[in-house]
Amino acid sequence: MSAPILEVRNLTMEFPTRKRGTPPKGRVLRAVNDVSFTLRQGETLGVVGESGCGKSTTGYCIARAYEPVDGNIIYRREDGSTVDLATLSDQELKPFRKEVRMIFQDPYSSLNPRMTVFDLIAEPLRIQGEKNQAVLERKVAELLLQCGMRPEFMRRYPHAFSGGQRQRLVIARALALDPRIVIADEAVSALDVSVQAQILNLLKSLQRKHDLTYIFISHALNVVEYMADRVVVMYLGRVVEIGPTETIYSRPHHPYTEALLSAIPVADPKRAGSQIVLEGDVPDPANPPSGCAFHPRCRYAQDICRAQVPPLRAVDGVEAACHFADSLKLAGVAETIAPTPAAAPYSQPEGNPS
Repeated sequence: MSAPILEVRNLTMEFPTRKRGTPPKGRVLRAVNDVSFTLRQGETLGVVGESGCGKSTTGYCIARAYEPVDGNIIYRREDGSTVDLATLSDQELKPFRKEVRMIFQDPYSSLNPRMTVFDLIAEPLRIQGEKNQAVLERKVAELLLQCGMRPEFMRRYPHAFSGGQRQRLVIARALALDPRIVIADEAVSALDVSVQAQILNLLKSLQRKHDLTYIFISHALNVVEYMADRVVVMYLGRVVEIGPTETIYSRPHHPYTEALLSAIPVADPKRAGSQIVLEGDVPDPANPPSGCAFHPRCRYAQDICRAQVPPLRAVDGVEAACHFADSLKLAGVAETIAPTPAAAPYSQPEGNPS
């Protein structure tokens, strides 16, 4: 197999918990804790977990919106050379900003309402040194067409568009610099279900056309099953399971993954399994439990779980951080989630924005 395009090694991100104006107390919130995984060219890696598990923070660290406190982010360029993005200064990062781009969760707040569509999409090109107005207009028009929007929309402002159309604009902006890796942070969670299907199909079409590599962050496991080749499951800042999507969805090896899969809606009520209700809340990341962080909510927990942190180890084609990963028989999804129809509603530009 070819070398991975990205290797995340022991990534850690912390935030201080003291209130503004008070002296430091030494307590930190460890949002990402020793996270490691690889990403191969052209694949989609899904990252799932409850709110607060650290999945979005992991994406921000890889894009260097946050500066991690420890770990390595090894990026392999097209010529085969590698660089550790975690160690670069802001100036040194500039050439790599165009190769690793991000699609943010909220299409309403991620677009400046005072800027036209043209300025929003052309801004990354200007920052990277493109000054020719004709070139900028041609590039923006091409991006709008690829994302199912009309070129004449470039003179309008974000308030003139619906949520789905705004997300298309965000995607066009992310693709402006011809990136190799795109980090999609809850890219469809703010959209209606019917619009979600269109955006997911658009992302898949763009991936095939531009040979994109995705890190797809989402709490919607049915969406991740449709999009991802492999899945990373996170809990309280740690990776608890990672492996091929089909394997994890059919036979999980961590109790937390089993609980997440049990919550996926099933179309046929006769085949629907009973949802596993986790007791209690997610523990405080600034004061995590001893041993396995999931043990206070785990119905399989035993004494060793309270005393020792389980390592991430290979079991049956996946990696799982559970002391009993090789002995527990955990349930997968009740049925295979039907994929979103592979229609292409974006093949023709959309009509006037509502």
